[in-house]
Amino acid sequence: MLKEFKEFAMRGNVVDMAVGIIIGAAFGTVVKSLVSDVIMPPVGLLLGNVDFSDLFLVLKQGAPAGPYASLADAQAAGAVSINYGVFVDTIISFLLVALAVFILVRNMNRLKRQEEAPAEPTTKECSYCLSTIPIKATRCAYCTSDLKTV
Repeated sequence: MLKEFKEFAMRGNVVDMAVGIIIGAAFGTVVKSLVSDVIMPPVGLLLGNVDFSDLFLVLKQGAPAGPYASLADAQAAGAVSINYGVFVDTIISFLLVALAVFILVRNMNRLKRQEEAPAEPTTKECSYCLSTIPIKATRCAYCTSDLKTV
């Protein structure tokens, strides 16, 4: 059983999938940092010094009761809240990851189409006997017809 598991785990597909998951997780971390540390601060500044990570709606007060200056304060007090600012950050992160994956897949498909481009034909049919002959032939090897006149 251990031998079978080793064969399964070392298959190319499983290893490729594991590498993809690890790189995807790392890429997600980079995109999350890009959104929260690079994109959202200027957007928040343009919208009047709004920190999206601190946008929340309190559903139930904690102890001590609010108002809370930040989401961390509300959570520390045990308040129940809807954290829509964090949700906005997550949506933007998702859209950036989706855009990056789309660009990657689009370019991979473009490369695949270039590789699959049909090669120029190397043969043609004799117009007299319909045999397949080399494209540069001037006389059919099967019926000996002169192909220059065609």
